[in-house]
Amino acid sequence: MEEKISTPASDLKLRIISAAVLAAVTLTAIWYGGLPFMLLMALAVGAMSYEWTNLTCGPFWPLDAAITAGTAMAAMLAAGQEAFVMLGASFVAGLVFSAGSGWFSGKQYLWRMAGIPYIALGPASLVWLRGLEGVGFTLIFWLLMVVWAMDIGAYFAGRAIGGPKLAPWASPNKTWSGLLGGIACAGVTGAALGEVSGLGPALSFAAAGILLGAWSHVGDIAESMVKRRFGVKDMSRLIPGHGGILDRVDGLLFAAPVMVLVVLLMGSR
Repeated sequence: MEEKISTPASDLKLRIISAAVLAAVTLTAIWYGGLPFMLLMALAVGAMSYEWTNLTCGPFWPLDAAITAGTAMAAMLAAGQEAFVMLGASFVAGLVFSAGSGWFSGKQYLWRMAGIPYIALGPASLVWLRGLEGVGFTLIFWLLMVVWAMDIGAYFAGRAIGGPKLAPWASPNKTWSGLLGGIACAGVTGAALGEVSGLGPALSFAAAGILLGAWSHVGDIAESMVKRRFGVKDMSRLIPGHGGILDRVDGLLFAAPVMVLVVLLMGSR
């Protein structure tokens, strides 16, 4: 999420409405799990694949979008079944096909191949997390709240305090005050939800919240770098007032795989 210095009231209202609708749909699908959750993930993967390849892969992007989306969906199915050999095989196959597409078109090897882990790893991680018996919904809800707390804290702290820029070469609006404000919100949110939900001690989940919040901010900056490289403000205009799907989930895509590591290390399985 960009820390925009000023937002017209009408734009802010549209952003709030869109965010509320997306949050409601997302949380409902996560709550139900199973087919509704997989359908939501499939729609997201399709949209993200379109956004990434349309921006980075040139005129042959539909082929690359199909390769990227197919890889991500295969990875999600493998993660859901805990078929880790198949999970690895899906990534290898996706990279090979992406390289072949680059050879066919004669350019953009790196961007085509980078789209495979970028689009597929986060959704596969979320599917694995949702499949954890008894805690799947709670873990994803915790993760979403931490990432959103990071975004919201960074946005308002950056606006209220301002100060030195964090990464002007990637995003001119991000500030160190926004980063610290976001980390504080992510840590407090992680601690509170960890304690209330019974996931574990507040101190441990505060540390996890800080780690995942900060790493999600890295994902935000990485996507900003890509947009600056290709000279666009948003990855697409699929979401009114927000841009594209990747503009909303850039931090989550980075945070979800690390969340899997956190779960394994903290013994939540």
